[in-house]
Amino acid sequence: MKTLNELTDILNKIDGKGYKAYKDIEGEYDMGEFRLFIDHVQSDPFAPPSRVRAAVRQTFPGEYIKDRDGRTALGDYLTRQFAKNILKFGSGGRGTGKSGLIAIDCGGQEILERTSMHITVDAVEARFEVGLPAAGRRILGKQAAAIFIETIPSVVKASMFYDSVSREELRRFIELYRDQRYMRKLLKERHLVAFVADGSGLPRESGISERPLKNVVPFKSPDSLRVVMDLPYAGKITGMGIEQGVTLIVGGGYHGKSTLLKAIERCVYDHIPGDGREYAITADDAVKIRSEDGRYVENVDISPFINNVPTGEDTRYFCSKNASGSTSQAANIIEALEVGTTLLLMDEDTCATNFMIRDARMQRLVSSDKEPITPFLDSVRALYETRGVSSILVLGGSGDYFDVCDRVIMMDSFLPYDVTGAAKDITKQMPSIRVQDKRPDFGNIKDRIPVRNSLDAGYKDKIQSKGREDIRLGHENVDLGMVEQIADGSQTAAIADIIRYARDRYADDHRTLADIISLVLSDIDGRGLDCISPFRGHPGNMARPRKYEIAAAFNRYRGFKTVR
Repeated sequence: MKTLNELTDILNKIDGKGYKAYKDIEGEYDMGEFRLFIDHVQSDPFAPPSRVRAAVRQTFPGEYIKDRDGRTALGDYLTRQFAKNILKFGSGGRGTGKSGLIAIDCGGQEILERTSMHITVDAVEARFEVGLPAAGRRILGKQAAAIFIETIPSVVKASMFYDSVSREELRRFIELYRDQRYMRKLLKERHLVAFVADGSGLPRESGISERPLKNVVPFKSPDSLRVVMDLPYAGKITGMGIEQGVTLIVGGGYHGKSTLLKAIERCVYDHIPGDGREYAITADDAVKIRSEDGRYVENVDISPFINNVPTGEDTRYFCSKNASGSTSQAANIIEALEVGTTLLLMDEDTCATNFMIRDARMQRLVSSDKEPITPFLDSVRALYETRGVSSILVLGGSGDYFDVCDRVIMMDSFLPYDVTGAAKDITKQMPSIRVQDKRPDFGNIKDRIPVRNSLDAGYKDKIQSKGREDIRLGHENVDLGMVEQIADGSQTAAIADIIRYARDRYADDHRTLADIISLVLSDIDGRGLDCISPFRGHPGNMARPRKYEIAAAFNRYRGFKTVR
């Protein structure tokens, strides 16, 4: 291990030299109150920043680090403090390209297990990035010395010790997270699929921001749907509980239907204090389903929804390089069932109309033997009654769903009302004359086995993420733009590494896709998220994804093949 003085000497020695001389500073340094690890130096000022770690002794109470939940919450909180203090003590403005940049992956509104802060019983380790300063491609050694000797120590001291953070704020943060995890257990015990607390603020700042909108109408549960949650720290809270089964969310335009569903969709994750959705919780295996024109589909049995197509194609083994809206939506559902979802979420605005409904007049004009699509209207109850898969649907244009639902929630000026009784009365007063086309069979969802060689990336075996929506496998781009429950680009980064890790360790032309993903997640449970990274030391900026989004990435890779 080198000393602080040795780091200073190296930086003074390479001042003014070509950028590659920065490689001389890689290594471990004793900085007094912490150890500094410079794991990887960038190749030039415009390349991805250098990977750096800072490790300090563990000073936080044992009750905060005794279990995974406590460590996740503590790590998330400290990461956010580290990011705030980077801004406080200065970052950037020290040369060309990414010179002077200091950054840590702290995420947005969700509390996620991340690689950016590693917590053990002995130490706290921050993993961050530094843009090494340069003028053109000439090293600015003195500016680099200021970063390592002044800025980083100031950030570490202000962020990573128990005495340097707000103890009350930290306690509330960890207690909130523990309450949220406890609520997820209560959902299962009480056969609920979602809960939204009274007083929640669901609307977001904008369509591209997950931050809360100010001055919103506080959520208030209908009396008939109100339940009480007795939590370890917050005590008794009340809110709307949605039971298992088929739930419709209806109402006029701009009254909050999609806002409620969007909150339910994103509350598969836990949220930070002040978000407005702190006590809004959804079953963590819920999957948002939509149509996805043009997506790749590999060997999916969509026959419960689409059968007897005029081309004679066997839809039990459906493949497409350019799936239509209805076939892509059918594939999305079957793929979600394949990896174990028990709750489907749909908004009619993003669904294929001919997949969702087929009214009596259309049935009269086009006979069922001429229509290969079994609409979801005729499938939704079978999914629940035969597989225990619930659905929450936003609808504004089809009252035929009143016949097959368990409850109807109407949004009016962003407040929910239980109108189940009124909807059922309407079905009696105005009986539908449509008939159920078919009753689909969901008894056997096919487990597909990936062909290992199909996961070879080709060009330099390059597998990497590009923001939240894209993964690059060799020359092929995997578009995840319509996988709406990826909350963070760091989850996408983790998915990219999971694909490589799963291919190299578990794909063997025998294991199913679901089993492969489960094995990877089991490794992460036992060894931490670091285990999937190809890098030693600093593992990169990753956040834990759910298995449903991992599967979605496999399924959208156009090179993906399964055993026939």
